[in-house]
Amino acid sequence: VRYINQYFIKINELLPFGGVFIACCETSKTRKRRYLKSYFTPLNYVLYTFDFIWHRIAPKLHSTRKLYFAVTKGKHRVFPYPEILGRLYSCGFEIATESYTRNLYYFAVVKTNLPYESSNPTYAPFIKLKRVGKNGKLIGIYKFRTMHAYSEYLQPYVYQKYKLKKGGKFAYDFRVSNWGRFLRKFWLDELPMLFNLFKGDIKLVGVRPLSQHYFSLYTPEMQALRIQVKPGLLPPFYSGEKPQTLDEVQENEKQYIEAYLKHPFRTDWKYFWKIMYMIIFKRKRSE
Repeated sequence: VRYINQYFIKINELLPFGGVFIACCETSKTRKRRYLKSYFTPLNYVLYTFDFIWHRIAPKLHSTRKLYFAVTKGKHRVFPYPEILGRLYSCGFEIATESYTRNLYYFAVVKTNLPYESSNPTYAPFIKLKRVGKNGKLIGIYKFRTMHAYSEYLQPYVYQKYKLKKGGKFAYDFRVSNWGRFLRKFWLDELPMLFNLFKGDIKLVGVRPLSQHYFSLYTPEMQALRIQVKPGLLPPFYSGEKPQTLDEVQENEKQYIEAYLKHPFRTDWKYFWKIMYMIIFKRKRSE
């Protein structure tokens, strides 16, 4: 299938709500496994490397994209599992059941929504994410990409399947790439947020800018409190022991926001130096 999203959208149009679409595909992981088993070492790694560059990287780079589609007509592209799932969700489907059989990924999805208006996210390493800002206004937060394309459509799926772990993050987030985990560990993915800081969308110290889905998990009291202040680059929970549950995260943020509303400069000054101490001397790192 060349125009994969248009294909999914057309199926969505033809199906009634509750209608089921069943299909299968080869994911990037099973394709890699097949290549490495089909040839002897080191030929298998050489061939897989060329396949990876041609079918995974070439269609995404501006300099090679036209050549790739001219040669392949857009067929036999390779997608990682999170992107396949994200494309389905962006086109109005939800997973009913899924399984791997004979190295193929089979899925049955149900039509639950109409396709999202913007269902063609960029593949670029520099991305802009919608986050809840002051007064509930949606702001665009700039980051380096750490997740596979279309991952933003999978937040409800990941939350429903894996819930939250200690610290208030998803217990298992398969959307994050290996390269993305490295960037997150050293906060490199957040460097572009300095542009938001200069624009005035966020401040230096403050609660994390949250997605709409994650924001909806907060209590109504905390939602009302959160939108009274700008989100920040350095979250208050880095000033001490990290909260272990979503309730603890909310309590930590509540203490910060209430103190900030009374004494803005003094509160941020105190939290800033505590956070710097934890990062420099206690080796506090993101996950």
